[in-house]
Amino acid sequence: MVEKHTCNNGLRIVQENIPAVRSVTIGIWVLTGSRNETEENNGISHFLEHMFFKGTKTRTAQDIAEAFDAIGGQVNAFTSKEYTCFYAKVIDTHKEYALEILADMFFHSAFDEEEMEREKKVVLEEIKMYEDTPDDIVHDLLAAAAYGDHPLGYPILGTEKQLRSFTPESLRTYIKNRYTPKNVVVSVAGNVDDSFISTVENYFGNYHGEEDNAPLEKPAFLANDIERNKDTEQAHLCLGFNGFAVDDEDIYNLIIMNNVLGGSMSSRLFQEVREKQGLAYAVFSYHSSFLDNGMLTIYAGTGNEQLPLLRDTIQATMDSLINHGLTDKELKNSKEQLKGNLLLSLESTSSRMSRNGRNELLLKRHRTLDEMIEEIDKVNHEKIQRVIESIFNQNTSSALIAPKQQA
Repeated sequence: MVEKHTCNNGLRIVQENIPAVRSVTIGIWVLTGSRNETEENNGISHFLEHMFFKGTKTRTAQDIAEAFDAIGGQVNAFTSKEYTCFYAKVIDTHKEYALEILADMFFHSAFDEEEMEREKKVVLEEIKMYEDTPDDIVHDLLAAAAYGDHPLGYPILGTEKQLRSFTPESLRTYIKNRYTPKNVVVSVAGNVDDSFISTVENYFGNYHGEEDNAPLEKPAFLANDIERNKDTEQAHLCLGFNGFAVDDEDIYNLIIMNNVLGGSMSSRLFQEVREKQGLAYAVFSYHSSFLDNGMLTIYAGTGNEQLPLLRDTIQATMDSLINHGLTDKELKNSKEQLKGNLLLSLESTSSRMSRNGRNELLLKRHRTLDEMIEEIDKVNHEKIQRVIESIFNQNTSSALIAPKQQA
């Protein structure tokens, strides 16, 4: 059972006690990401995530790393288009210590200029590494194609130009505007009792920030195609379709449909493209849900000479899905697979922390396992067909990274 507590400053704490384990995972979730940036400060959410690890007023970056290594813990962070998360996983006897360090990083990061310049080089290398990975960067190109100038089309890492412009003051201004208590959720999962909520509140329940009332602008989904030539062995193709928001009533129907399309090894795309025709090593589909929209993506990589056949095979697979829907066996198996994934995720305090934190941040509600299984059981052919027609009868965007032509 997930307990929820709202502090006087508006910050929310969600906690799930799992007495059968000896670990505790603590996550600080902030409702900000590349979607909340401008063209001028694109990449600041991700860079700020890095800088939280680069030292506080009383700890150096090495002190932070050694503190978690000394207790056998794990500490990390990630940035997405709509949220940022800092988290630590430790054994239960070290939970208070881990929380104190996370709070120190969150509230007292020094943003030393020398450390900033050094970390800019690190992130610049991360951007270069990403550019050297075409099967990653093609997904950013698809976002740019589908969302155009809207912030959802911005790359999470930003660009070298914006990165070099960041200063300690610009980081603090961004924190002041976006890291407000109402935008923050602290999620805890593991072997904890009710008193730990009070411990979290002692650290996070008393700070204040300016409320950001700027409404989100829902993007139009565009029918654009972006192609880039790179020195690569394969052609990397992404197709994008307008999907559903995170709170859409059809979200479970979509998850099951996507599982059959390209979300597993038994999926139609995997079987047709890889197993039967040998056109690709990697082929899959996935759905990204945002606060007010979403996107279904199909990805595959193949030799440039096989690209036309790959496109035809993907289209034929989609046409079959549109015209005939799912078989009874596919529907049944996909439901059971989704239930299995849910049950397996219960064995990880990290998974539970992430699910609870994300649900509170984006949905402000928590379904029990029984409620989720009930939703999965309600999925039927009629609902699946409604999803198929909704997604595949709209605009399509595409991104392609193709090998450079030989002179």
